[in-house]
Amino acid sequence: MTTATIPKADTSEELTITRIFDAPRELVFRMWSEPSHMQRWSCPHGFTVTEGTMDFRLGGLWSACMRSPEGQDLRLEGQYKDIIARKRIVMTHAWIGEDGRPGPSTLVSVTFADHEGKTKMTLHQTGFESRASRDGHFGGWTECFEKLGAYLSTLESTGE
Repeated sequence: MTTATIPKADTSEELTITRIFDAPRELVFRMWSEPSHMQRWSCPHGFTVTEGTMDFRLGGLWSACMRSPEGQDLRLEGQYKDIIARKRIVMTHAWIGEDGRPGPSTLVSVTFADHEGKTKMTLHQTGFESRASRDGHFGGWTECFEKLGAYLSTLESTGE
């Protein structure tokens, strides 16, 4: 189950996506905190994560490169601003330009809560420069979370 809120006002460039996963909260949190898991789901359909780093601690940096089906590399990076184990992750998120420098940064907050034996995960992203950027992220995150749900089901079947 996925719900999304995209504000109607032009001045409010925020995105909220809520998803219920049939998996324990600790496992869903691990999907965000362990590099071996992140690379399996954290890109849209048809894309692959070709490289990435993750220093998962307050103030730590992360980076990734996603390759499109056409072979284009898209780089992004950020910094962890807040981490509460199994409850919340807050990080910056910036695309890297062709000049190698980060573009405008958004702030991503992900919360995890128990929900009727499952996990309710809510992503809230703020600071978009345009509605088009926000809407593009909505599509990308939605596909990522579809992949995350499928990946979680394989882990649950193997007893991970």
